[in-house]
Amino acid sequence: MEEKEVKVTAEPAKENAEPKEAPKENAEAPKEAKPFAKGDRRDRRPRGDRQRRPERVDDGFEDRVVYINRVSKTVKGGRRMKFTALVAVGDHKGRYGFALAKASEVPDAIKKATESAKKHTFELKLVKGGTLSHEVVGKYGACSVYLKPAPKGTGIIAGGPVRAILELAGVQNVCSKVYGSRAAINILRATHQGLQNLKDYKAVKALRSTPEEEQK
Repeated sequence: MEEKEVKVTAEPAKENAEPKEAPKENAEAPKEAKPFAKGDRRDRRPRGDRQRRPERVDDGFEDRVVYINRVSKTVKGGRRMKFTALVAVGDHKGRYGFALAKASEVPDAIKKATESAKKHTFELKLVKGGTLSHEVVGKYGACSVYLKPAPKGTGIIAGGPVRAILELAGVQNVCSKVYGSRAAINILRATHQGLQNLKDYKAVKALRSTPEEEQK
């Protein structure tokens, strides 16, 4: 038997065919899901969509850890271990500060000490050459710190806590010597006491002038 060939032809498109309806512009948008409460376990948003912490503001201060110590407190249940951090801060332009803080972890202790030091800052007036105006001795408890101005190019001849606080304050040329107690906090307090006792030329002249000279 002979097989008949069947030809299939595509029907021509109708000229009067109605176009498909375009999406309506005023169609209602899908409702956004309400955000979950902070700390809700159902909050599975990616990390990029979550609120970021505020960036750290640069206030011009540089911090330096001077000393870290581990301390313990004996209680009924045993010993409680904590850490103390001594931090000095300064802007290298005559402002400096220092503080001592305690916490159960070292980073927390450093953070607390840094924030406290920035809140309690002091000013230091430097003279030409980045040195001190005159010799001075700072005392605190059993510790004494001798500070002596030095010519340009000498650098900071000091060690440990004294070097840290002088560098951060902006002093460039000075000689120092520590007598008595070697506790870091006492050295810083003695150095601070000596820096605060510095006097400039006008203040010394006013103290030495007599009433007759002032009238002239």
